[in-house]
Amino acid sequence: MIGPFQGSYEEAYARFQWPAPARLNLADALCGEWAAREPERIALHCLGGDGLVEDWSYSRLDRRAAQLANTLIAHGLKREDRCAILLPQCAEAVIAHLALYKMAAIALPLFTLFGEDALRYRLENSGARMAITDAANLPKLLAIRDQLPDLERVYCIDGDEIGVTAFHASLDRASDQFEVVATTPDDPAFICYTSGTTGPAKGALHGHKVLMGHMPGVQMWLEGIPRRGDVTWTPADWAWMGGLCNVLMPSMATGIPVVAHRMGKFDPDHAYWIWQRFNVTVGFIPPTALKIMRSAKAPAPGSLSLRAIGCGGEALGPKLLEWGRETLGLTINEFYGQTECNLVTANNQAMMPVKPGSMGRATPGHRLAVLDSEGQILPAGTAGEIAVARGPASMFLGYWQRPDATAAKFSGEWMRTGDEGMIDEEGYVFFSARADDVITSAGYRIGPSEVEDCLTAHPSVLMAGVVGVPDDLRGEAVKAFVVLAPGAEGSEALVEALQAHVKARLSSHSYPRQVEFVRSLPLTATGKIMRRELRDA
Repeated sequence: MIGPFQGSYEEAYARFQWPAPARLNLADALCGEWAAREPERIALHCLGGDGLVEDWSYSRLDRRAAQLANTLIAHGLKREDRCAILLPQCAEAVIAHLALYKMAAIALPLFTLFGEDALRYRLENSGARMAITDAANLPKLLAIRDQLPDLERVYCIDGDEIGVTAFHASLDRASDQFEVVATTPDDPAFICYTSGTTGPAKGALHGHKVLMGHMPGVQMWLEGIPRRGDVTWTPADWAWMGGLCNVLMPSMATGIPVVAHRMGKFDPDHAYWIWQRFNVTVGFIPPTALKIMRSAKAPAPGSLSLRAIGCGGEALGPKLLEWGRETLGLTINEFYGQTECNLVTANNQAMMPVKPGSMGRATPGHRLAVLDSEGQILPAGTAGEIAVARGPASMFLGYWQRPDATAAKFSGEWMRTGDEGMIDEEGYVFFSARADDVITSAGYRIGPSEVEDCLTAHPSVLMAGVVGVPDDLRGEAVKAFVVLAPGAEGSEALVEALQAHVKARLSSHSYPRQVEFVRSLPLTATGKIMRRELRDA
């Protein structure tokens, strides 16, 4: 595994070479190797809603994952079959990932705030044959199960419903011995769906090399791991790349205990308490969470064990950076990446000066450029589209069942991000705007077309156009321009009904916080919504 960098940024970048193992399996890299070497080493501190903490060692996780792998195989799941994981931060979510990697199946992590429409699309598109969930999320799966002919079996970790398999009871009957299937770095490991501006979300397929691909960026923004006494926590859901690949995977691989806890709603006082209770030293905190924490009363100076905090998804700005220095006693390291290729830039206050407004410099193993509309490289200091050269282990294998979309993502040797920005003479990358219409709100990437489709399914809506608008707390907020169906009348009650409709059918982070009723929408000659005009309205 890629360890801490030595010397200056320039030296680390120049010396770096990607490892080229013939065999690589995430289950071994994350857990199996530690289970063999230090079986009782703690991997997870699981904090329940009741305040009780359950610790999980690497050996306990490894044995339980072996039992799940044997169970899944006995129930018919095969190599490269897809299995959904609809769980919050908990031991069972880790066990599910490990089991699927052991048997060379493909994990499909799903956000627990997704509504029925979002879940149905992802389960149907991926062809998931099995799903693992909990009692809180089970009703959503049961409501759409008859529309998913490929979904053969649903496991529940804490419920007992007719037609649903009891997770722990099934595992208790299985052997805790399992020989990990030999996989290569390029064998598929998981699908993470990413929102786009046109059409439904696309599934970014990543290989077993994805952990290796993230380690250079992690070593940058966490200023070297592991260090003695390190403990990590993130409020980011493990269904997203930020929670899964920026925190959970690299922490487990380097032997750092991870605090597993998902708040129903982010509570800054509770977040401060977690930092103190578990002596958290490192973590990824999304910008919106940091803004909320800034507004709350921080613990007394010297009472926190923090040494490095990373942040990504939207620019922090100088005020939040200064708050981090004054209140937390550190410089928050911003980083940048996408679901398709993550952690391609990062800041590291220990290795290089941090420039306010910059997302850092290219992480070792990654080569960046700014392109014009024709795909030509622009000179330093010139605004254009940020692009990443092919080759890093962090880059996706392709979009699931979408070779056309995969091809369109690239221009020659460059993967185009769809983000506008510039790179200065020293290689610092500055983000300026989305080249497309994806909305980044509180660190979540929201595809406007999904929200539009959800809104137009409401009987009172004829058409809808969705854009992001500036929001002091979230960076952007979702705003919907709605053309009413004949006979419908715009009212505050209807606004609330539409918001509730999107929350229930799509997700609670995608609903429009602003709704404006309009007579018509600006359209192109081919009938596409001109979102730029809506933003400028």
